Amino acid sequence: MKKKTKLKKRIKLSPFERILYVFAVLVFVLSPVSIVFSQATLSKLNFQVEKEKKAIEQQKKSNESLTVEINELASLTKIQEVAEEQGLSYNNNNIKTIDDSKE
Repeated sequence: MKKKTKLKKRIKLSPFERILYVFAVLVFVLSPVSIVFSQATLSKLNFQVEKEKKAIEQQKKSNESLTVEINELASLTKIQEVAEEQGLSYNNNNIKTIDDSKE
């Protein structure tokens, strides 16, 4: 009886080919990981951008309301009202007009 033995032929690879195959395997393994990582980072940044946009909108609303309040407090009627509360009065006879024009 003859025994059949399988002969395995081993292909010899040059060092350059080995490096090339290792690099190809690394690319196929790491590319999906890098894509997922970049998408997660992008999502996190988008969340932060939206959060900052909301903060900016709130600050704009606050600024607008403060501007309206400043305008109300700086109005002539409000100034006269505060002056009267403090005991001041408006006397037109005390107003003197200076004319710069030369005649």
